[in-house]
Amino acid sequence: MKVIALHQEEKDIIRLAVDNNRHAQHRIYTTYSPKMLSVCRQYIKDLQQAEDIMITSFMKVFTKLKDFEHKGSFEGWIRRIMVNECISYLRVNKKMNFLEDEYYIEGTVNDVEWQLSVGEIQCLIDNLPEGYKMVFNLYIVEGYKHHEIAQMLSINEGTSKSQLSHARKMLQEQINKLKSYSNGTE
Repeated sequence: MKVIALHQEEKDIIRLAVDNNRHAQHRIYTTYSPKMLSVCRQYIKDLQQAEDIMITSFMKVFTKLKDFEHKGSFEGWIRRIMVNECISYLRVNKKMNFLEDEYYIEGTVNDVEWQLSVGEIQCLIDNLPEGYKMVFNLYIVEGYKHHEIAQMLSINEGTSKSQLSHARKMLQEQINKLKSYSNGTE
């Protein structure tokens, strides 16, 4: 019974926000902004720029709120807007470069026997070239399939696979360097 009440409460808040109720809009913003800033930060290295994109994205959320059909997760709908705004920002600022090759290697990253902090992982991902980083985030973090990524980024599906393969390889090399450094072998 409680789940239904919570779902109904979300619908009511969305309905009020569609009618430009500032309290409802503020509640949506405060509920989802921490997670959405994290989403934007995955794609945008600079925190202030990620915040700007998040705020711009919330403006888009509120202007398109009437189009939300209550099919699927509201949070997922907001997240998609955030990701698309990050892609648009990177595209407009020409920060995405993709190697147009069909070569990729299937494989997995070796198990890491020691733990990395979230900040260290984000730093490793931030060190990837923008194209690698974009495909890595869309595939690994967001769960998109290669054909969806190819469509979103206007690239070949093989290019998406290649970018992911290269990103994994670079990350593995960075992790191996960190391991060597922490073991005193480098």
